[in-house]
Amino acid sequence: MYQALYRKWRPRTFDDVVGQAHITETLKRQVATGRLSHAYLFTGTRGTGKTTCAKILARAVNCEHPVDGNPCNACPACLGIESGAILDVLELDAASNNGVDQIRALRDEAIYTPAAVRKRVYIVDEVHMLSVPAFNALLKILEEPPAHLMFILATTELHKVPATIKSRCQQFAFKRISPKAIAGHLGHVAEQEGISLTVPAANLLARLADGGLRDALSLLDQCSGADGELTEEVVLDVLGLAGSRRTAWILDCVGREDTAGALQELDSLYRDGKDMGAFLSELATLIRDLLIRKTAPEGGQGLLTGGYEEKVIRHLTEQFSAGELVQMMTLLQTAQADLYRSSSRRLDAELCLIRLCDRRLAENTQGLIARISRLEEQMAGGMPVRQTLPQEPKAPQPAPEKRPPEDLPPPVEEDLPPWDPDPVPPPPVPEPVRQRPAPRAEPVRPQPTPAQPKVSAAGGGDWKGFLKQLRDAPPMVQSFLRKPGAVTGVFEENNVTLWVDSELTKGVLSKPDTAAFLERAAEAYTGQKRRVVVKVGQPEPAAPQAGAAPQPQEDKFNDLLALGRQFGNFTVK
Repeated sequence: MYQALYRKWRPRTFDDVVGQAHITETLKRQVATGRLSHAYLFTGTRGTGKTTCAKILARAVNCEHPVDGNPCNACPACLGIESGAILDVLELDAASNNGVDQIRALRDEAIYTPAAVRKRVYIVDEVHMLSVPAFNALLKILEEPPAHLMFILATTELHKVPATIKSRCQQFAFKRISPKAIAGHLGHVAEQEGISLTVPAANLLARLADGGLRDALSLLDQCSGADGELTEEVVLDVLGLAGSRRTAWILDCVGREDTAGALQELDSLYRDGKDMGAFLSELATLIRDLLIRKTAPEGGQGLLTGGYEEKVIRHLTEQFSAGELVQMMTLLQTAQADLYRSSSRRLDAELCLIRLCDRRLAENTQGLIARISRLEEQMAGGMPVRQTLPQEPKAPQPAPEKRPPEDLPPPVEEDLPPWDPDPVPPPPVPEPVRQRPAPRAEPVRPQPTPAQPKVSAAGGGDWKGFLKQLRDAPPMVQSFLRKPGAVTGVFEENNVTLWVDSELTKGVLSKPDTAAFLERAAEAYTGQKRRVVVKVGQPEPAAPQAGAAPQPQEDKFNDLLALGRQFGNFTVK
């Protein structure tokens, strides 16, 4: 009958245990010197050797011929304990025997001396599953046990074990086994079993095991059924990790800000029966790998989960900054926590994906920090610039002054009329204090229009009309060009002079990419190649053309008459 690899290669001595030398050496010395405790507490994650060491210790303390603290595994005591024929060594599962009645029965039985061996040993696996009354029933016998009794408790959740139990046990913490040690052991097992295992495949299995040797042997057992050499690609196909490539494709769409492509792939996963919670978990795992690779490119190689190919990790790492990855991980953790209370898991996953694709939708400080981090890396030349840049945060501006109604910010380009209106506000009509005979009508003279900077006739262009053509400008450039009073453009014979209000605006519009974009737009608008020049200050009013009628001087006489009529019967004869 075929036996699974993790059972066939279970260690039988302390020397065979992989990656737990700090524990096995101590237990060997205690067995050799006879300084044994009456209670041990083994803690650690799954597959690290807790139950295995408990069984080895139970044989070692009852072995008739121990070898340097290891059981000989040949005497009747070792063989009987290993086969289960000796009932003085009993292994209990606290998950199914967690009641107080079972512990009371164990306590009543433990007072009797063993029949076939020197010590009666109770191995209680997953001891944290015991109820509170069961722990209380176990406490008394742990405090004052008979000389022939030994308890070995094992748990994966130490925080659930009462402090009164911990204080009466010698506690040993089992560590996660390093991927290097697991890969070496897998190579040895594969050689003994006749499995052609390559080194990259062994490293991949070791990373997928997440520190558990039992999990690694189970994965090797699963992949050993494939024909031919067991390579990294074969492991990915056999374990079904090819689906992770679709997760990587979605994250690539996030890097390219392709919201439509990401949503279509998510819909495909949903129709294939993929759970949305599992998808978000896989996406978070991939982003964690990218963050480790981004922040620790050399020493973090062993920390990767190993579920993705190296070329995929390398490509995706170049798409994001560290700040963006941290912000995305925080967003995914929040979405995962809310997903289990949601009535529409698919909708929540889609909203999370939309926020990932467009970082401008992040409403917290961390999203703003991620966008600034990306801009810093782009300016340093460490990342490629996307076609759609995130909008830069505006510099702090002084408090806006109160403006008259005619000085409101201009509307967006869709609301601009096809002409350039320059309305003249009508003079105020004061309400008379009392009824008086209508005075003689005075001729109303037109109010002169305040001097505004006009473009030169030789320039062949109009600034507001030119702004309507800048529909493809990046959001950051549009925010500066359309800010009231920030930029005034003047079309000259060979140049387009941009008069700006500050050095910050000049620095943004003087960038080579922005200037080249504006020059192309000006050439398309006027049909003539022009150079963009950015200056700080205000443009000078255009000089009047020859032969043009002089502008009438403003006359304040009518205003004085209106003011006099408000305060008395004032007439002019």
